Amino acid sequence: MSLTGDDDGSTPDLCVLLTTTSTEDEARVLAAGLLEAGLAACVQLSQVDSLYVWDDAVAEDPEIRLMIKTRRSLAQATVAWIEREHPYEVPQIVVLPALAVGSGYLDWLIDVTSAAS
Repeated sequence: MSLTGDDDGSTPDLCVLLTTTSTEDEARVLAAGLLEAGLAACVQLSQVDSLYVWDDAVAEDPEIRLMIKTRRSLAQATVAWIEREHPYEVPQIVVLPALAVGSGYLDWLIDVTSAAS
């Protein structure tokens, strides 16, 4: 497999955004919206148990994590979209850069998200 980034010194135009919702229905609505807007090429959903501090107390809730694959160049627009559409008062939004990515996957991701550029 040929990698873009890391070994060749370049930085691929790919990042992963993470956010969570309280229900699968909410997660699916966000995922569909991101895909339809061309802001994401892929969104993976997984169940997680979240422990966090809220209102000075430790809380624990089941949540659905969205792992959103998009272009680094679309990260700001994707974050703005999530902030606008997310049902949480303070949504988790974390952007992780990719050090390297399979060149075929990157080509596909860029093609799928090119309309939003």
